[in-house]
Formats: sequence, C-alpha cells, structure tokens
Amino acid sequence: MAHAAPAPRRMARQRRRPDILSARTHAALNVALPVALGLIYGFWAAANRRFGGPITGWNLLFGFVTALVFAVVFAALWRVSPRLGRIPHAVVWFVFAGCAAGFLASQSNLSVLSSAGVGLVTGVGVLLINVYRFFTREDRAALDRA
Repeated sequence: MAHAAPAPRRMARQRRRPDILSARTHAALNVALPVALGLIYGFWAAANRRFGGPITGWNLLFGFVTALVFAVVFAALWRVSPRLGRIPHAVVWFVFAGCAAGFLASQSNLSVLSSAGVGLVTGVGVLLINVYRFFTREDRAALDRA
C-alpha cells in the first residue's frame, strides 16, 4: 500500500491567512487610512471646540490643522511601530491614543484633570489590548519558526 510521505513539522504548522489585496491596494490604503481617520478626528475636534455654535473660518482652519497633524503622526506610527519590540510597540500606541483622546476631551471644555483622566483611561485600554495582541501573535509566530 502506498502512503503519502509525512510533511515536515515546520510545513505542517504554517497556516497563513491569504493576502487578498494587491500591492497597489495596500499602497493606497497606507495613504487613505491616515487621511480618512485624520479627517474624522479633525471634524470631531472642531465640532467639540465650537460647542454647537456657527461654523467659522477659524473653526475650519482648526479642524484641518488638527486633521493634518493627526494623519501625519498616525501614518508615521503606522510605518515605524511594527519595527519596535512588543512592549515599545504597545507603549507608542498607548501614548498616541491617550494624547488623542485627552486632546478631544480638552476641546469640549472639560477640566485639565478630567481630560488627562480620559486620555489615561483610553491609553491604558489601548495598551492592554495591544500587549495581549502582540504577545499572543509573536508567541504563535515563534512557535511556527521552531
């Protein structure tokens, strides 16, 4: 009776998700995602700042500058942070998320302590999620390499 030769263990354990997007689509998403998130964030910050009043030129300028800064920082972190280790990677996103949430809270006339608290709580949540995610993914990747 003929049997199939057993596959090496390394080959048997590798289960990769298929990449269904082309390189061109990935390149477009690397630009579109920061721009879209930046515009949403800038609109949100400008809306918080005007307190339901009329939209003015300064309010529009504030929204677009906020969107630009958010998009540039997000794009830089999106590109650089995967090269860091697990903990620095999670800490970078903790700081970014905490600062972003704290800034939005500060635009809605909350006190400095309340804004810092919102930023800290948001940042800690992002930190815990990312530490869990990075530790479970890297441990799995280490097992696949062994």
